[in-house]
Amino acid sequence: MKRKTTKEIIAESYLELAAKKSINKISVVDIVENCSMTKPTFYRYFKDKYDLISWLFVRATKENLDRIGTDGCAWIDTLLDGIRCYEQYRKYVVNALKHTSGRESFINIMNETEIEFIELEIKRKLGQDTVPENLSAIVKIYCYGSGQYICEWLMDSRPAPCEMVAEALEACIPDALRPFLCE
Repeated sequence: MKRKTTKEIIAESYLELAAKKSINKISVVDIVENCSMTKPTFYRYFKDKYDLISWLFVRATKENLDRIGTDGCAWIDTLLDGIRCYEQYRKYVVNALKHTSGRESFINIMNETEIEFIELEIKRKLGQDTVPENLSAIVKIYCYGSGQYICEWLMDSRPAPCEMVAEALEACIPDALRPFLCE
């Protein structure tokens, strides 16, 4: 049986609270009291609650993004898995987007995470340690646009089906990135 780390216990405490109330009303004290930890323990692992939210996001999406380039995993499958992950955490993400001053930092972290994983795939396929500047710019533009769209989709009271969102994101992949993501 795998034991949970202190970091995971703190994160679960936050998720329990975020399911019940607005994120801007959740304090670090609330989080640690909910899991019988102390504030110093929280700060040993996270800078603040926004750092915790970001860690949860990165952790949830990393598994899906790590599949990029593995045998039998098409980019559309990776996109669909990612969108389903957002769907699974919709109430927490929407809560973060609506009720925190950390909206921009959350979007930035989302973009940075996606940029990092796409650039890793480009480096892997090119056999290089760096991504050419022109490709890096294209990756950023694609991720910024898709990140904004995903946030709007999450906030929509009647969101489109996950499959439609994934198909739209795949259709928008710039031609320069297709050899790295779609082949």
